[in-house]
Amino acid sequence: MSRSFVVTADGGSRGNPGPAGFGAVVIDAKTGEVLKEVAESIGVATNNVAEYRGLVAGLTAAHAIDPEAHIEVRMDSKLVVEQMSGRWQIKHPDMRELAKLARTIHPYELIKFIWIPREQNSHADRLANEALDAAEQGEAWQGSPNVDVPAEVAPNKNQLVGRLSSGAPVTTLLLIRHGETHLTPERRFSGSGGTDPGLSEHGEWQAANMAKAVCVREIDVLYTSPLLRAQQTAAHIAQHAKLKAVVEDDFTELNFGEWEGLSFAEVKEQDGARLDRWLASTSLPTPGGESHDQVAARVIPAMHRVAKKHAGKTVAIVAHVTPIKQMLRDALGASMEIIHRFDLHPCGVSVVSIWEDGFALVRAMNDTSHLANHSE
Repeated sequence: MSRSFVVTADGGSRGNPGPAGFGAVVIDAKTGEVLKEVAESIGVATNNVAEYRGLVAGLTAAHAIDPEAHIEVRMDSKLVVEQMSGRWQIKHPDMRELAKLARTIHPYELIKFIWIPREQNSHADRLANEALDAAEQGEAWQGSPNVDVPAEVAPNKNQLVGRLSSGAPVTTLLLIRHGETHLTPERRFSGSGGTDPGLSEHGEWQAANMAKAVCVREIDVLYTSPLLRAQQTAAHIAQHAKLKAVVEDDFTELNFGEWEGLSFAEVKEQDGARLDRWLASTSLPTPGGESHDQVAARVIPAMHRVAKKHAGKTVAIVAHVTPIKQMLRDALGASMEIIHRFDLHPCGVSVVSIWEDGFALVRAMNDTSHLANHSE
């Protein structure tokens, strides 16, 4: 039976346009328990854009908890509620893009929008102001200290003790980035919305050596992103392990939209302001593409779905930088900021153990020792 959530969201701009931020809260509709708070400063923007950013963040957080939940969105922005309900037209291009994004995050038929008076939206409003206050101090929002987490749901600070010797079934995930394409050495944006390049000669060499290394252990199941470079990399594992790769669409790379095929320097020159905003916010999508939050909303449930389906097995997943970073972030229990703190090399292997209750342990990250003997 699907769950029911209430999402409240708010945004504000000190200057309109001016320094802006948003806050959003996901609440269990049955118990009233606060399940998730999100807030972020988004630089200079209008109040309406900040409101939409709060909506996107709230829906993304709710979808990550339960992708089949019924959601009632409550906002004090009459504009956003009426536009998202289809009763008012959206003329502003930035808001039109954000509204389009909001409609793709969660099954739209499961969402209802309700206008509420401002005084009933104080929680989300407080979060938005906390994010703005933190930004004025040159800091990122760290979460509200005012929400009491019931003792029965408070996380155990050390959940690892006893697990390693308990004998409980553990699923091992081998998270493998694909080999190089001709775009990789040039550091060009190459996601799910581009030309879908295959492996280069060097990429094939990387994949072959990686497969020999990972297949030293017994692999029970093999998953791959639908993109060609991932499937070609997975084919090397399939040959060694005598497995057939299962294509999982949710493991595909972030869609970079209009930036596909461009180098970082080219995007900086052509669309520098938008690039800076995208780098500063995981909830902002690339033009015509996806945001990091959207990728997380599809990748994390898919990872846990695979782990649960193959409990106690060893599962290889061939994917891309962004999806693997999100899986590692989730396993570490870290905030979104951490995805900008580490890199993943072509055919690098990361290892995650997941127990039946969803607790995860990162055992290795970006192992490339199998690629050490190649002479350029």
